[in-house]
Amino acid sequence: MMINLFDQFVPPQMLGLKVTLMAMLFPLVVSPWMTNRLLTDRTTTAIKWALKKTTKHFMATLPQQAQNWALILTSTFFLILALNIFGLLPYTFTPTTHLSMNLAMAVPLWLGTVLTGITTQPTASMAHLLPEGTPTPLIPILILIELISLLMRPLALAVRLTANITAGHLLLQLISTATFTTIKVMPALSPLPTILLLLLTALEMAVAGIQAYVFVLLTTLYLKENTYD
Repeated sequence: MMINLFDQFVPPQMLGLKVTLMAMLFPLVVSPWMTNRLLTDRTTTAIKWALKKTTKHFMATLPQQAQNWALILTSTFFLILALNIFGLLPYTFTPTTHLSMNLAMAVPLWLGTVLTGITTQPTASMAHLLPEGTPTPLIPILILIELISLLMRPLALAVRLTANITAGHLLLQLISTATFTTIKVMPALSPLPTILLLLLTALEMAVAGIQAYVFVLLTTLYLKENTYD
């Protein structure tokens, strides 16, 4: 039983233990697995097609030395997408509504792009901290500003994902509560909030995909910035 709207963001518990890990692994459990059969079924073929298209899309703009990030970026995209979509189902939990979860994904990915730039092309990577043609008196200030901007990138990634998913869930909860109340109090007016709830659910499914795409796309841009030819 929910005491308030924010109870939906409390990790589920079983026998007094939090089952956040089970919630995160749930998409993998219900997803079809790849097989070694010569003739695959339609579901497996569709999954392979989606994996191929997604990988090609994210890798299209990256230089050759960044192609080894393909598995990491594609896996991150489908993980966030699955968690967002499965979190819209009744009696489920969405780990991406927690900032700690999103920071745990954003910080290692961002740090990996920075370390890649420092190790492969340190001069070009450090040059991002100082725009070309900067007047000498402004050099210390601009370096400090660019450094702060660089350090804020993982926080921006995590907060963007958390805020959008959390806002969508709260709005769905409000509309669904209004829908059930209208059905009980004024049945004649119930079709209006019901249609609104269906439209909002479709919108949230689109937002779930868009936010997963934006998260990985920004990571790809950070990687490109540190590995350009």
